[in-house]
Amino acid sequence: MATLSSAFLFIFSCFLACPISVSGRPATFLEDFRITWSDSHIKQIDGGRAIQLILDQNSGCGFASKRRYLFGRVSMKIKLIPGDSAGTVTAFYMNSDTDTVRDELDFEFLGNRTGQPYTVQTNIYAHGKGDKEQRVNLWFDPAADFHTYTIIWNHHHIVFYVDEVPIRVYKNNEAKNIPYPKFQPMGVYSTLWEADDWATRGGLEKIDWSKAPFLAYYKDFDIEGCPVPGPANCASNPRNWWEGTAYQALNAMEARRYRWVRMNHMIYDYCTDKSRYPVTPPECMAGI
Repeated sequence: MATLSSAFLFIFSCFLACPISVSGRPATFLEDFRITWSDSHIKQIDGGRAIQLILDQNSGCGFASKRRYLFGRVSMKIKLIPGDSAGTVTAFYMNSDTDTVRDELDFEFLGNRTGQPYTVQTNIYAHGKGDKEQRVNLWFDPAADFHTYTIIWNHHHIVFYVDEVPIRVYKNNEAKNIPYPKFQPMGVYSTLWEADDWATRGGLEKIDWSKAPFLAYYKDFDIEGCPVPGPANCASNPRNWWEGTAYQALNAMEARRYRWVRMNHMIYDYCTDKSRYPVTPPECMAGI
């Protein structure tokens, strides 16, 4: 009887205190996502637990989450285009799908000539203002195997991770009148497309269609966040795990990894581009 009573108290306390959110790694791609562009160029693999994206001279392709989310974590395992992928862009991003005051969090993987490093570009739009590009050369071959790419978005900061390594941090500095996305829910999107006017060496390297089709692979789609529409109090609930103390700032190991990436692998930072920004943008002085 005491055991039963303890179990009841645990369940009741969890009912009162546990955060209201969605969590899950869908059994199949189509459980959480829909194809938005060229369904003939997205193929399901392993019963829908993985997908192949195809780019050829006829079309690229894209997909999106069926729901939008306000705060949380999104991650996918991606194996990028092998060999000569110059002129291609594989993108994984969140977007509010609003025209004038767009919020957006971008991973863009810029194709390369064989033997050259893959570049990942991140960008952030907050209240309609973007142009916050940073570029990092990946320190491994992202076409040889799957790697995990993650965005954590909470009331304190936005962090972009490659595997367990944070490559970008954007702090919430609304107190200093710096825009921060927190009012608009965002969907999760991915596309594979041709962008040889800018993607590789600023457009100097063009796509080689003789290497087509270009193939990228995705699996382990993981969205944990507050769905919109959904419980009204979810996004403001401080008990959501992604709002916890451990996720409000980088820990010591993450901070070391972050500095290592920026010292050794960052090749472009809008914060230091004086031709574009003679005065350093205020968010660039916020630290991590």
